[in-house]
Amino acid sequence: MQYHLNGFKPGNYQIPDSAREPATPPPMTDLPKDVDVLIVGCGPAGLALARQLSEFTDITTCIVEQKSGPLLFGQADGISCRTMEIMEGFNSSEMLVKETYQLNQNAFWEPDNEQPNSIKRTHKVPDTRIGLSEFSHGVVNQARLHDLLLEGMENSVSHLVPHYDRRLLELDVDTNLTQDLNAHPITAVFERNDVSQSSKVETVRARYVVGCDGARSAVRKNLSIVLEGDSANKAWGVMDVLLVTDFPDIRVKSFIQSKENGAVMLVPREGGYLVRLYVELDLLDSDQRASNLNLTVDDIIAKAQLIMNPYKMDVKEVAWWSIYEVGQRVADRFDDTPADDTEDLIPRAFVAGDACHTHSPKGGWGLNTSLPDTFNLGWKLASVIQGKCQPKLLQTYSLERRKVAQMLIDADKQMSALVATRPTAKKDATQADTNTADIEKFIARQNGFIAGTSIQYDPSYICTGVKNQHLACGFKIGQRFHSAEAIRVSDARRQHLGHLNKADGRWRIFVFGDEKSPVDSSSGAYKLIQFLQNSESSPIQKYTPVGADIDSVIDVYAVFQQQNLSIEELPDYLWPAKGKYGLRDYEKVFYAEEGNNIFEQRGVDRSSGCMVVVRPDQHVANILPLHAYDELSDFFDAFMVS
Repeated sequence: MQYHLNGFKPGNYQIPDSAREPATPPPMTDLPKDVDVLIVGCGPAGLALARQLSEFTDITTCIVEQKSGPLLFGQADGISCRTMEIMEGFNSSEMLVKETYQLNQNAFWEPDNEQPNSIKRTHKVPDTRIGLSEFSHGVVNQARLHDLLLEGMENSVSHLVPHYDRRLLELDVDTNLTQDLNAHPITAVFERNDVSQSSKVETVRARYVVGCDGARSAVRKNLSIVLEGDSANKAWGVMDVLLVTDFPDIRVKSFIQSKENGAVMLVPREGGYLVRLYVELDLLDSDQRASNLNLTVDDIIAKAQLIMNPYKMDVKEVAWWSIYEVGQRVADRFDDTPADDTEDLIPRAFVAGDACHTHSPKGGWGLNTSLPDTFNLGWKLASVIQGKCQPKLLQTYSLERRKVAQMLIDADKQMSALVATRPTAKKDATQADTNTADIEKFIARQNGFIAGTSIQYDPSYICTGVKNQHLACGFKIGQRFHSAEAIRVSDARRQHLGHLNKADGRWRIFVFGDEKSPVDSSSGAYKLIQFLQNSESSPIQKYTPVGADIDSVIDVYAVFQQQNLSIEELPDYLWPAKGKYGLRDYEKVFYAEEGNNIFEQRGVDRSSGCMVVVRPDQHVANILPLHAYDELSDFFDAFMVS
């Protein structure tokens, strides 16, 4: 798709440039007095959480934003493979795939040895993320991702919309009430910022609060959570521009290092014309802030032109620009419980996204770490509020996501040091070697982390079974379920199994059949299905509410090696009757495709088969042999409520 030819215009890219208008905020309405979950901030973390919770009519959610309306132009615009997978869980990946600019190559530029004041291309390499996911890495206006989440919220059963123009004045957590899960220990006071009712104060009481309100988080400050880390004393300019240039790699992600004038990282944007430039500026003094440099966008353009000599840049329009300083900080804790919690307290207040980890924007990790933060937290909050899971589940959010944030900080420090040079115009520092080979090696080494696909949670009661990893070595316990295709038995449709893991709060069990036919009563798959369907100790029987659909809590799919199966020969449990009319669900049984065999692709033991248990956030929770009935029951008994 192409757009922005005659100037940047925000809004829905499905509408032509000439007719496109920014989304309008919903009408101002009073904040509710009492809610289950209060979300502060409409960034990617806040909206991803609200999108999840909007699916539940029995959970009252309120999301509040200080700005006057939806985001028009984003700062974090790289969309990683993993974020695409999460958006597929929200049934929104197709639009992002259509609109994003796919980054398939990296180009590397260094000083020309024969003309040191000029740059030359050394080489190009394929983007190494290809093959890690069925999705590729891309770039799109962050506002479009927000739009898709907002649209899903408003069209959900709860019709959830944000409350804009609210500034958090005060947040209080009553520690005497936090361990009473039916209480509302959170009191939040907001001030209206809109013109009509400016300074009106509103109070909300909540059972839980999640601060997704950015690097200057008021929630974090009110909870006395501290950001730990430091600044690298390096200033960068960033701008999104429409330009005319003779630089040949203007539509390729490029790492450009000059001899003495600094570095530029160039990222082509969606629409075919827009380009983002990260431009290295001077070092900062220890007491100096980037915001106090008094630089203009013209200064950034001039520095970029100096670095990219001999190529010319005729900037026609600047859609957005900013100056920032590189710094890496992570919160000392991600919830309101003490860091050395010896009482095993249940948290009631959380921080997510930039509110608990800040870093440079060059790696594209901001949005792609923030959104998975609340994708991890959302299903846990929902299941505890609904009484499906024990409240101790909420303690795992900080344990799992703070480790990821620390990995992010460490990777960002390395990336920032590699991309930058050490300009000497105002310093007596020694010039660093301008060798882009180190950047290339770093990207290859951090391949899975940059894509988000190698994020792996540590062993716990919701990430266990490592002794059985050999049964399906391609489904790493603790990592997200690595999708692959199979053929649906009922209609021969090819299906990505990972796309069955929707963001609806349900657990999934994928039954990979053994070498015997599933219609053979002696096969491991047949016996397992009988256990799941009939045994009193089956987690399906134990945790599915009376009168609810059989897959309303734990959704079971089967993948068999045999290709000559007929749906009517299989147990009823694999094509169950559901809903008020008892209609049959024909979309739960698959077979491995010849030449594209999921058993081979994901290293599933073809002799014995196995079970792969997947969490509501798409991460693999457990792998078990088909006959491990007791272990399966024990797994769910550890945290679920019957």
